[in-house]
Amino acid sequence: MATGRTTTTFLPPVMEARRWLEGVEFPPERPLINVSQAAPVDPPPESLRKVIAEAAMNQPEAHLYGPVLGLPELRAQVAQEWSTAYGGDLSAENVAITSGCNQAFCATIAALCSDHDEVILPTPWYFNHKMWLDMSGITTVPLQTGADLLPDPGAAKDLITKRTKAIVLVTPNNPGGVEYPSELVQAFFELAQKHNIALIIDETYRNFDARTGAPHTLFQDPEWDKTLIQLYSFSKAFRLTGHRVGAITADPALLTEIEKFLDTVAICPNQLGQMAAIWGMQNLTQWLAGERDEILDRRAAIHDNFHKVEDKGWKLLGCAAYFAYVEHPFDLPSDQLAREMVRDLGVLMLPGTMFHPEDTPRAAREFRVAFANVDREQISVLFDRLAQADWPRVKT
Repeated sequence: MATGRTTTTFLPPVMEARRWLEGVEFPPERPLINVSQAAPVDPPPESLRKVIAEAAMNQPEAHLYGPVLGLPELRAQVAQEWSTAYGGDLSAENVAITSGCNQAFCATIAALCSDHDEVILPTPWYFNHKMWLDMSGITTVPLQTGADLLPDPGAAKDLITKRTKAIVLVTPNNPGGVEYPSELVQAFFELAQKHNIALIIDETYRNFDARTGAPHTLFQDPEWDKTLIQLYSFSKAFRLTGHRVGAITADPALLTEIEKFLDTVAICPNQLGQMAAIWGMQNLTQWLAGERDEILDRRAAIHDNFHKVEDKGWKLLGCAAYFAYVEHPFDLPSDQLAREMVRDLGVLMLPGTMFHPEDTPRAAREFRVAFANVDREQISVLFDRLAQADWPRVKT
């Protein structure tokens, strides 16, 4: 019987939600609309698949252990692109490649924290961050966001103690679907600087930010690496979810410590995935711009269709990158309502209870809508179905 650290946290939310589909039949005229998971379901573009196939067939080193911190070519490519995009001066030594962005977070926390240290996490939070902190024996300190889903640096300041090791931000945000203003990110950076703690910024969805130009200017600070740790994923950019390729940009001295974790857990990142990421960064700029345009159109489709439910009491709290975050009007908690939606509406989405501490009142009224895998037509149908919902409503 398991009694270890895995028992300190909850079941993986996406896997739990999939179990709600068991035994439910979806008729042809009303197929399931699955807006529960934020991951591309289409394969990489054909040109990239050919690169992967060629490497698998003709590059023997693709099947061997590689450098623990990743292929030098990919590290250099990330440093070059980030320097241009953010107006900074990064080198390959500032970059480590990981087996996905989740591992990037885990490795970073392992290098920064010990038992009973504290990490500040804005809520609603990305559940895998909370799960890893639980399993690592680290105290998660929730930072409640307001109606705009933006965290307040002043409120974060009041949560910092002698055991605080880091503040974590996700922008564009998962699950909230908001883009953090540059000034807000800067304020958190200065707060972390002042208190000599790390600012971890997960920018998994940076390629789908609606804004032009750099989303922040932190890399322009000559001493950025004393405070900032940036996380990134190639999964969303090039549809490489199954190849597990992520990145950490940080102080080389911290990466030396992170290397210990990576060597112990996976030895090296997936070689084929790294080769694909290099080729993608060098050759798929226009293709990726098209992917961004499509995601921005789906974001627009959320706004275009929300009127169908707005007059029924729904509220759109945030919408950016892959996500919309909404408040429902029904007199049922969202975790119960989520199961009802599967059966009655043929809709699967994750309840707010998966993104907040237990017994948080607002969580019972909230849902995350991961819209990156549904096109404009399906988004329209989604809101048609939600508009038909007829459960008891909250009395106002």
